[in-house]
Amino acid sequence: MSAVCSEIIDDIEDLIASQDITPKERYANKKDVTVRVKNRRADAPKEKPIFQSIVPGTQKIYVKTWGCAHNNSDSEYMAGQLAAFGYRLVDDKAAADLWLLNSCTVKNPSEDTFRNEIEAGATEGKHVVVAGCVPQGAPKADYLRGLSVIGVQQIDRVVEVVEETLKGHSVRLLAPKKVSGKRLAGPTLALPKVRKNPLIEIIPINSGCLNQCTYCKTKHARGDLASYPPEEIVERARVAFREGVCELWLTSEDTGTYGRDIGTSLPELLWQLVAVIPEGCMMRVGMTNPPYILEHLEEMAKILVHPRVYAFLHVPVQSGSDAILGAMKREYCRGDFEQVVDFLRDRVPGLTVATDIICGFPGETEEDFAETVALCAKYKFPSLFINQFFPRPGTPAARMPRIPANLVKTRTKRLTELFNSYE
Repeated sequence: MSAVCSEIIDDIEDLIASQDITPKERYANKKDVTVRVKNRRADAPKEKPIFQSIVPGTQKIYVKTWGCAHNNSDSEYMAGQLAAFGYRLVDDKAAADLWLLNSCTVKNPSEDTFRNEIEAGATEGKHVVVAGCVPQGAPKADYLRGLSVIGVQQIDRVVEVVEETLKGHSVRLLAPKKVSGKRLAGPTLALPKVRKNPLIEIIPINSGCLNQCTYCKTKHARGDLASYPPEEIVERARVAFREGVCELWLTSEDTGTYGRDIGTSLPELLWQLVAVIPEGCMMRVGMTNPPYILEHLEEMAKILVHPRVYAFLHVPVQSGSDAILGAMKREYCRGDFEQVVDFLRDRVPGLTVATDIICGFPGETEEDFAETVALCAKYKFPSLFINQFFPRPGTPAARMPRIPANLVKTRTKRLTELFNSYE
């Protein structure tokens, strides 16, 4: 026997020696101990009712939405179509026959909550239809297997999908909408809606973006830029105001890119919308990235001082370090962002600039983070969205070496404390 084997055998003999008590002796003094069988979970999945035919008005639908204003608009459109067909929309998910879950893929926690809700629906014996950026960006995810899926550009077919799902079938609609080979922004804006807030109309003006940010999963779902025609947007606004809406919110993955694919621009659209806003009503412009608003600063300043436009702009910077911005592929530098903020603050009295920060992006050094802190301290943004970095599957950033989680949390806390110290 080799020396190595002998050492191994010796080790085993050291662990179980001849003088050790036997298993029988060890348990001899435990005669009064009763072994209990572990109870199986009582919450076994309930059986889903299968409807052979669908009579409008007899089934109840629960709609849950995660994420941005664009997602909320999509849910309002889906709810509008379901209500128009005769389905009853309910807030009590326990009373619903089917759950329509519209997801967000920006952060891990929102997807985790979405996954948990799917599991809860299965346990409760509910039919489940999933929609939004998670199934669109990762349709082969294990936990989506067997579920009906509505793609982000297929929300106009929600009634068809719900009807088939209630019959026990699985439907997956993920294809983009195209005309003559060109991808559209989405279904028509003239679809019926059930607004979450009856006084606010959310209009998606375009879908997708022109960026390739290394951390972003939304790009996988929404794709490249596709803008709605300005006349369709303006008509939707007119209809909404006639229905009693008093606020217009424009949304997209990047409003600043609007129109670049159809030969127009965001300021041109905004001036057309301003012309149809009734007295006493207001418009809010949604998020825009710095590179695409730079060339429109003069016009944007004029629009933001209009009495029927909120003096508000959401411009996410994500980091104050040019090195990190480069790693993120954000296509601008800190100076570009500062130019946007300085120019608009100088020309728009009372302007509110909101921004986003990602703490702990891969490769972020203490010096990089210090630059971010300095930027926030300089401008004291009244609305600051502070996020920890989450590696989203399939993105380049998910393959980058990460910094320690405790350091990410520490930096997030430091920036939050700075924000809370504003007077």
